[in-house]
Amino acid sequence: MMLRSVTGVCCLRRSIIGVRYVSSLVHNKAYIDGGWVEAQSGNVFPVNNPANGEVLSHVADMCESDTQTAIDAAHNAFVTWKTTTAKERSVLLRRWYELVETHKTDLAHLMTSECGKPLAEAHGEVSYGSSFLEFYAEEARRIYGEVVPSPHPSKEILFIRQPIGVASLITPWNFPIAMITRKAGAALASGCTCVVKPAEDTPLSALAIAHLAHQAGIPPGVFNVVTSSRANTPDVGKLMCTSPKVAGVSFTGSTAVGKLLYEWCSVGVKRIGLELGGNAVFIVFNSANVTAAVDGLINAKFRNAGQTCISANRILVQSGIYEEFLSSLKAAMMDRLVVGDGAKEGVNQGPLINDNQFRRVERVVERVVSESVSCGAELVLGGHGHELGGLFYSPTILTHVNKHMPCFNEEIFGPIVAIKKFETEDEAITEANCTNHGLASYFYSQDVSQTWRVGRQLEAGMVGINEGLISCCEGAFGGIKQSGLGREGSRHGIDDYTYIKYLCFGGIN
Repeated sequence: MMLRSVTGVCCLRRSIIGVRYVSSLVHNKAYIDGGWVEAQSGNVFPVNNPANGEVLSHVADMCESDTQTAIDAAHNAFVTWKTTTAKERSVLLRRWYELVETHKTDLAHLMTSECGKPLAEAHGEVSYGSSFLEFYAEEARRIYGEVVPSPHPSKEILFIRQPIGVASLITPWNFPIAMITRKAGAALASGCTCVVKPAEDTPLSALAIAHLAHQAGIPPGVFNVVTSSRANTPDVGKLMCTSPKVAGVSFTGSTAVGKLLYEWCSVGVKRIGLELGGNAVFIVFNSANVTAAVDGLINAKFRNAGQTCISANRILVQSGIYEEFLSSLKAAMMDRLVVGDGAKEGVNQGPLINDNQFRRVERVVERVVSESVSCGAELVLGGHGHELGGLFYSPTILTHVNKHMPCFNEEIFGPIVAIKKFETEDEAITEANCTNHGLASYFYSQDVSQTWRVGRQLEAGMVGINEGLISCCEGAFGGIKQSGLGREGSRHGIDDYTYIKYLCFGGIN
């Protein structure tokens, strides 16, 4: 691999599956007010390939004062951006979408290098991410108001939607492009300006997206990206929440961090959207199609090696179908899951993102193994780091687990299937809802009455019924309980970035 710095741009040359390519999308400076800028301190931090530990680049390590510059730029740009027409914003978002589509191959390769996501999945994420730009390019022209019948003949009542102002967008590493476009697409369509803080592990994808926003003609200051190391992230994040020039915050990440941001935003009574941790249940009822349920679980569990917020976490299987399901699942995992560098052909299970996540997954499995004698838990498959070493972990099946184990009451974020047998529908519903989280849930049943009944009773913001892949730009993505506030995607994604203004016209008669 060779990195060559040219006026703030790293041109990445890499051989992947025998194909060499050059990407001009890889920047190592932050993007503020339409330009590429270094940190005021001159400090940088490394970005590593989790598959092999190689340093891909060194990126600007922005601090609080750098972030203030970005917020100032967004605040100044809002003065004019909010007055643009819906059609003007729509055209720019459409151009951005088209550029992402044009460069999707380079973006996918970059993403695979940066976060370890298998190349096929990376291509899928780029398409998923660009779909939000396309969707909100269209939705920008449908942010309607209302005319309300007045109780008085001399008055007319109107409601209009207006943009809230500067939006701080704090995004995670597991979907380094889609989580930005999902937020920024809605914000820009609404007339808001943005400051994006990408995760420390995956800043290159965010900067590549900024490059394409610039090429699309998004005006200076409307879309800004601030990169920072773990050392500077707390100060940067706090300013992005507490600055009086910031009107709203959107965050995707852990519940613990989300609570802290919520507290910071409360000081200014700011608009906030939170997409936080999950503990998704996956229920297989006796009436389920076993083949379909296994396929659904593979999809819901093993995308990005289990490192997604809506990954199936607790697997409940009814006793009448338990043995058949377990046998089929084990065979499918052994046959279909291929661990390795995501850049290599045929690999569909890449590395975990970093050492902390790897150790976390190890602890979850070790806890079950250490208690197996006393609780009856069993390690059926995997349960250890993969023979490739590094951050690779073997796909694992744990059975006869209980609700007191970390694999069942904590978000695993790894390739671990934790299975528990149940007897009755009521038992499954009670078990499913016995958590403080409520992001996603899944269940398989061919009983039509049961699908409606269970779908209504599950306490989650999203329910996959005989389906393991539920994300799309048209879907209202979000949770309840401690899994978050607000919705992203769909027409409801506009809500976090607009407020309703009530206009009352008097003296009509």
